[in-house]
Amino acid sequence: MNILIIDAQGGGIGKQLTLAVKKNRPDAVVTAVGTNSAATTAMIKAGADYAATGENAVVVNSKRADVIIGPVGIVIADALLGEITPAMAQAVAQSRAKRILIPVNHCDNIVVGVENLNIGKLIGDVMAELQKIRQ
Repeated sequence: MNILIIDAQGGGIGKQLTLAVKKNRPDAVVTAVGTNSAATTAMIKAGADYAATGENAVVVNSKRADVIIGPVGIVIADALLGEITPAMAQAVAQSRAKRILIPVNHCDNIVVGVENLNIGKLIGDVMAELQKIRQ
């Protein structure tokens, strides 16, 4: 299974996701794409198998992924303080991959009806969803 993890800003969520996926799905190939080098570096340090940075990396790897994981902002143009370009959001949204999106309520995007859970609980929920996907 090819899992694409996308993150922005400091890469904190992406780092935690990478660690959790590598622990819970050691069979998976994890590609980490950061919208900036700090995010990419954080995911590399967490054990990503492959890594790249920037818009084209998101576009190309969204086509290759079986599963895409990241904060909900990765499907919203100009989200995450403007780091998600329209091309990135479109590539993720139009990918044939299964998307597991984390409902983080910041950067002017509020997901109503969702508790403000800590990131550890949300990562656990992502792993539960990922376990349901078999390939």
